[in-house]
Amino acid sequence: MSNKVTHTYSDHLITRQNRAEKEFLAAFEAEKPTLENAHVLVNPYFINPLCALILFKSEKPASATMTIHGKRNARENIVHTFPEGTDHFIPVIGLYEGMATKVTVELSTGEKNTFSIMSQPLPEDVCRCRNINTSMDYFGNNFMFLTPAGKNLPTAYDYMGDIRWLLTENTMFDIKRVKNGNIITGSHRFCHMPYCSTGLVELNLLGKIYKEFRMPGNYHHDHFEMPDGNILALTQDFTASTVEDMIALLDRETGEILRTWDYKTFLPQNVGGSGSQDAHDWFHNNALWYNEKNNTITISGRHQDAIVNFDYETSKLNWIIGDPEGWPEDMQKYFFKPVGDVANFDWQYEQHACVVCPDGDIMCFDNGQYRSKVKAKYIRNRDNFSRGVRYRIDTDKMEIEQVWQYGKELGQSFFSPYICNVEYYDEGHYLIHSGGIGWQDGYASDKLGAFINPKKEPGTDICAKTVEQKDGVVMYSMEVDGNFYRAEKLFPYHDGDNAAFGEGKLLGHLDVTPTFDTIPDVPESQEVINSWHQINIEEDEDRIVFHGRFARGSLVMVLLEGEKETRGYFINTAASYHLAMCSGAYLEEDDRVIKQNISKEGLSGKYEIKVLVEDTKYQTGVSIFC
Repeated sequence: MSNKVTHTYSDHLITRQNRAEKEFLAAFEAEKPTLENAHVLVNPYFINPLCALILFKSEKPASATMTIHGKRNARENIVHTFPEGTDHFIPVIGLYEGMATKVTVELSTGEKNTFSIMSQPLPEDVCRCRNINTSMDYFGNNFMFLTPAGKNLPTAYDYMGDIRWLLTENTMFDIKRVKNGNIITGSHRFCHMPYCSTGLVELNLLGKIYKEFRMPGNYHHDHFEMPDGNILALTQDFTASTVEDMIALLDRETGEILRTWDYKTFLPQNVGGSGSQDAHDWFHNNALWYNEKNNTITISGRHQDAIVNFDYETSKLNWIIGDPEGWPEDMQKYFFKPVGDVANFDWQYEQHACVVCPDGDIMCFDNGQYRSKVKAKYIRNRDNFSRGVRYRIDTDKMEIEQVWQYGKELGQSFFSPYICNVEYYDEGHYLIHSGGIGWQDGYASDKLGAFINPKKEPGTDICAKTVEQKDGVVMYSMEVDGNFYRAEKLFPYHDGDNAAFGEGKLLGHLDVTPTFDTIPDVPESQEVINSWHQINIEEDEDRIVFHGRFARGSLVMVLLEGEKETRGYFINTAASYHLAMCSGAYLEEDDRVIKQNISKEGLSGKYEIKVLVEDTKYQTGVSIFC
C-alpha cells in the first residue's frame, strides 16, 4: 500500500476575489472600453456561473438601462436602470444556463448595444425543478432562492422553474437581503460537525464577498439584521457542554462580538424535551427574530418544541408558545391557554423559522415531528403532517388562538421532519416552504433527508416543496430535487449599488482550537502514514482542515510539532448518531471518514503535522507556517 498524504493551500476566496477585481478594474482604466466594445466578464467572482459584469465608459454622463431578454417572450425580460455616470458597471444576474443569453444595454443619451453572453452547463447533480405552477402575472421576474440542506448548492429558480442563479460554494442556512441590498448567509467554510461554519458572509448576487464575520463559536441556522445594521447571529460556546443555545451581536463594521445571550441563564435544560432532545443539544435554536416595537427577541427551540420570547436588555423571560406538558409547575405561567376554535387547535412540534408579524402574531413552520411530548404517543411520519401556522397571542390574558394554517390537509405529502420556513408578505399572503421531504417505498421516511441517498437506496426520494398562498388561494407551488433549508423570494436587483467594488474584508476571529492535555509517549515511525487513511490536509489563511479515515473507536490525534511547543488535537472516531441534521453538507458517505478543523488562532511559527494512531506516531511530510 503506497504512502500518500495530500496537502493543498488556498488563499481565502475573499483574497482571490480582491486580486481579480483589481486586475479587471486596472484593465478597464487602461483600455477605456466603450459601450460598443465593452468588457464582458462571465462569473467575475468565481462562484456564480450564471452572472456577468459588463464594463464600459461613456463620454457624457448617462444612465444605463439593461434588459436581460427572456428566452420565450418579452414579458420574461428583466429590466433595470442604473444611476447616471460615465463609468458603467452593469451586473447581469440571471443568465440562462448552457446557452447564449441576449442582454441589451441602452444609455439615456441614445447609444445602445446588444450582447450575446454564453454560460456553461451546470453540474450534472444540480437540483432541478420537477414541477412548478404559477403565472408571470403573479410571480413576475422574481427568483425563488433555495438554500441547501445537504451537498446541493444555493439555487434560484424563475417562474418557469429555470435555474437563473447558483453559487458553486455551499453557503449555508438562510439567505436574507439586508438594507443595503446585499445578502447575508452562512459561510461555506467548515468548522465543526455536524454543520457549523466559520461565520457569516455578506455578498452581492454576483458572488462578491464584502465581509466574512468569523465567530469563535461559529455560526448555525439563522441571523437577523438589527435597525442599526449590526447583526444578531446564532452561535454557541464550545467551552461549554451544550450547543446551539446562544446569540451573538456582531458589529457590522468590525466583526467584534458586542454581547451574547446564553439561554441557560433563563431556561431550564432538562424539561419539555421533544423526541430529538439530548443533554448536549437540549434546545437546538434554529431561528430568531428581533421586535423593535417592544425590544424583545423571539427564538425557536426545536428540542423543546418551544417558541420563546425574552427581553433584549435584561434577558427576562416573557412567554413561551408550545405544549406545556413536561415543563415544571413554576414555568407554567409562561405558557398560553388555547381559545377560539379549540377543537381544531394544534401546538407546534420541532418547529422552525419563527416570524413576528406586524400586529404581533407569531408564525412558524410546524414540522410536527413526533407531535407529542410523550413517547408512547409519538406519531409516525407517514401518519403525520407539517404546516405553516399563525398564532394570535394575548400576553395580558396569556391566551392563544390559531388563526391560520396551511399544510395539515396535505398529510404526509407535505411532511418535513426538519428544516423549512414560512414568510409573511402581507395580510393573508404567505410563503410556506416544506424543504425536508423524504420518502421510503411510497411513505414518508422515518429518516431525516440528510441521511437518505436516493442514488444508492432503492425506493427512496427526497424533495422540497415551496408554496405561496394569497387570501386562501395557492398562487405558486414548486417542487425540486433534494432538500433545501429555506426559501426566499427576491428580485435580482435592488435600488442600491448592485455592483459595489472595494476590498473584501475578513473580520472577527475563530476560536483557539482546544488541545488534549496529555500526548501519549509512543514510538515514531519514519514512514509516512499509509494511503488507506486517505489523509488530506486543506490549509487556508486562518485554519487547516484535517481529513482522514480511521477504524471506529481507534485512538487518533493530530499533532502540530513546533520548535517551542507541541499541540495535540484529539480526533473523535466513535460512531455518532445525530438526532438533528439541518445541513448534511459536511457528512461523509463512509462513516469512518472524519474531518477536524484546527484554527491558526494562537499558533505562531513553523509546525510539522504528524498523526498518532493507537501506539504509533506517523509522519505526514506536511509543515505549516502561522
